[in-house]
Amino acid sequence: MAAWQGVSEFVSVAELGSFTRAARALDLSVAQVSREVTRLEQRLHVQLLYRTTRQLTLTESGQLYLQHCRQLLDGLDEAERALSLHQAVPQGRLKLTAPVAYGESHIAPLITDFLQQYPALEIQLNLSNQVLDLVAEGYDLAIRLGHLSESSLVARRLASRRQHVCAAPAYLQRHGLPNSLSELEQHNCLLGSNDFWHLQEGGKRRLLRVKGSLRCNSGHALTHAALQGVGIVQLPDYYVARHLHSGALVELLTAYREPDEGIWALYPHKRQLSPKVRMLVDHLAERLPGFKPPQA
Repeated sequence: MAAWQGVSEFVSVAELGSFTRAARALDLSVAQVSREVTRLEQRLHVQLLYRTTRQLTLTESGQLYLQHCRQLLDGLDEAERALSLHQAVPQGRLKLTAPVAYGESHIAPLITDFLQQYPALEIQLNLSNQVLDLVAEGYDLAIRLGHLSESSLVARRLASRRQHVCAAPAYLQRHGLPNSLSELEQHNCLLGSNDFWHLQEGGKRRLLRVKGSLRCNSGHALTHAALQGVGIVQLPDYYVARHLHSGALVELLTAYREPDEGIWALYPHKRQLSPKVRMLVDHLAERLPGFKPPQA
């Protein structure tokens, strides 16, 4: 096995362009990664990388070696995935990320159910509203909401969400009911992380700039403010559905509502998806559409 020592470290450094990023992806220390690459160069009697304080580049020999090593590692991954598929039981570690609020209310409970079915599996769930680099950070899976940007990741739609513009009856009694998008300028619109609401007009998608007295990156806080009659809010159904059902909030401007958005599972492209990722994605897809907020 001496021939394999340092190969995965070298490939990670070469592809990620940094010892630090490679160490993070491999869950090793930077010193250990650097040491293994140096030992590999010494064993091969060739310099694979040019190192300076500002950048890291491959030598001509390094580029040639990387091409062959990448094929070898892909083959090894394929062999391990084939063995795992043969066993057909999720095991080992699985690392995924999801948005904070949606992850807490929807994803985490389903992860718990999945772990009870497969106790040999270890799941690391990172709830973050940042768009993380799955490959560089070593993630197997990400849950993303709404419109996706172009990427090399594989995307599978798990469920849908609907955005609602709504307000409390008390607010509407004081300020009146907006009947068009232009009338929103006369109202106090509670803001999330950006200045725009997603709507449609005349069959075309429209980003409408709104303004108001409160800006907050918490959907729960905005829901509470709307319930107290502070202003109008646009939020996904998992925040406001039960309040719309009870009448505590009233939906507005339904004719301008955008089509339902996707809730997505994203994962790096691989020739054969590992059973643990595939089965977790299936588990989420089967249960998320029917996962409803509690009734008021």
